Amino acid sequence: MPTLLLSAKDLRGLYTVELGLEAVERAFLAHGRGDALMPPKVYLSLPKYDGDFRAMPAFLDGAAGVKWVNAHPHNPRKHGLPTVRAVYILSDPDTASPLAILDGTLLTAWRTGAAGGIASKYLAKKKPRTLGLVGCGVQARVLIDAHRALFGDLELLMADVSTQAAEALQKEKGGRVVSLQEASGADIVCSATPARAPVVRREWVQAGAHINAMGADAPGKQELDPRLLVEGRVFIDDAEQALHSGEVNVPLHDGLIQAEQLAGTLGEVVAGRKPGRTGTEITVFDSTGLAVQDVALARALYDVALAKGVGQKFDLVEDA
Repeated sequence: MPTLLLSAKDLRGLYTVELGLEAVERAFLAHGRGDALMPPKVYLSLPKYDGDFRAMPAFLDGAAGVKWVNAHPHNPRKHGLPTVRAVYILSDPDTASPLAILDGTLLTAWRTGAAGGIASKYLAKKKPRTLGLVGCGVQARVLIDAHRALFGDLELLMADVSTQAAEALQKEKGGRVVSLQEASGADIVCSATPARAPVVRREWVQAGAHINAMGADAPGKQELDPRLLVEGRVFIDDAEQALHSGEVNVPLHDGLIQAEQLAGTLGEVVAGRKPGRTGTEITVFDSTGLAVQDVALARALYDVALAKGVGQKFDLVEDA
């Protein structure tokens, strides 16, 4: 069976925001029902190179795959390269044949943006008017696209330690460049930074707001004032990952919150097993990124590629 090679250029021609949202919502549903297989991430920490690699395997709906992804925060400054780069291998679980090798960098960005959108769909108040972006990098762009697909033309409030980054995002997507305080006061707040100390303060966040905390994905990282987690209703994507490396990891370590205080997983909300928003409380989604999201989107893109005849087929392994 030939393997299909799908480059970043190929994927850009196949992907739609709607495809991403549908695949990621399906992944959350399966995760919430317990219908997916997802072993914990494996971390390969390389402090000598100021980064790490993660291996993320998963099985969902008859498809299996693994993502090999890095986090090298100093890549842009040191090498002129992106912080995150990834490769995805999609396999046939029946024959173990490698079905496809995909660019995993776009896959990661798209599924993460879609995850924030799905969280807001279930946890934000009805008819939000403003979307605050704390951090104006690659992730902010896909978060904007996902939220616009779900909620229409939200007013964008953009804040970043780099004025140049915020202005570049404004030029591309519209909206206004504002202070951290104003961006944090939006109806929906999306934080996507590599911060290791809180950048969103409790006093800036309005009653009834929803926050997507997307940046914390390793021990010691945090973006939110711990009071937001103490006072709000916090939903995680996966207990094994979030308690170890999500937004909740530092407050848990410091004893400010207990695991029992968490409201549940987003998958449980999507599956109808836990209530989402119940009133004017502040809700928080702690996103660490799920391998089931990757395999769901990778399979969806693979199916579209086959239907459209996109990609390069080659014999990667011998069948004998």
